[in-house]
Amino acid sequence: MNKGVAIITGGAKGIGKAIAQRMVEDGFTTVVVDMDKEAGEKLPDELGEKCHFMMADISNSNDVELLFEKVIAQFGRVDVLVNNAGIIRDNMIWKMSEHDFDRVMDINLKGTWLMCKAASTIMREQKKGRIVNIASRAWLGNPGQSNYAASKAGVVALTRVLALELGRSGILVNAIAPGLIDTPLTQKLPEDVIEKLILAQPTRTMGIPEDVAHTVAFLCDERMQFITGQTIYVDGGKSIGAGI
Repeated sequence: MNKGVAIITGGAKGIGKAIAQRMVEDGFTTVVVDMDKEAGEKLPDELGEKCHFMMADISNSNDVELLFEKVIAQFGRVDVLVNNAGIIRDNMIWKMSEHDFDRVMDINLKGTWLMCKAASTIMREQKKGRIVNIASRAWLGNPGQSNYAASKAGVVALTRVLALELGRSGILVNAIAPGLIDTPLTQKLPEDVIEKLILAQPTRTMGIPEDVAHTVAFLCDERMQFITGQTIYVDGGKSIGAGI
């Protein structure tokens, strides 16, 4: 059973890959968008024939336009967009370069905006669609992440605005704010740092990519028809204490 066509950005590894796998399992024709060509091209073999890879820079409007042209030419529609792609360039503000600020904003916020703009045009014509933006618990505030936190705060605000703009067209727009998740990125942290982060969690655990993927699946389930404009925290309760 084909439930429709889903686009997942940043889907070649980590949380994005888990989301792509879940969407395939749920019956969606799944288009994974990533700049990592080597990892992306392996996915159809790993995840099955419903998975397709397309390379694009989501911060480039021409790339985004061409991406959606390809998806429509090949599959005819877009039912789900999951904006997962993002980067970090952490530093205290007095050490952070303007380039690192701009690059994080370009990918995390502008890229999400460009993808939403292109998808909304198609979804409005269809009178149906789901957009899920992957924000971060960090939007509540994290030292050393003035660029990243600001970009994810922008994603939360964008989600709320689009829910208002697109609701009458049958499009539901929500955000997910993950916290400490066991990914290749967190695995690179020193062991003592990981231990301190886990101890700061109310659950005293790290999440796994599938925790986020399950939440995406819930928001994209056709039985879910009355939730929009919301930010769901998948963070083991860390958002309750914010920066503590």
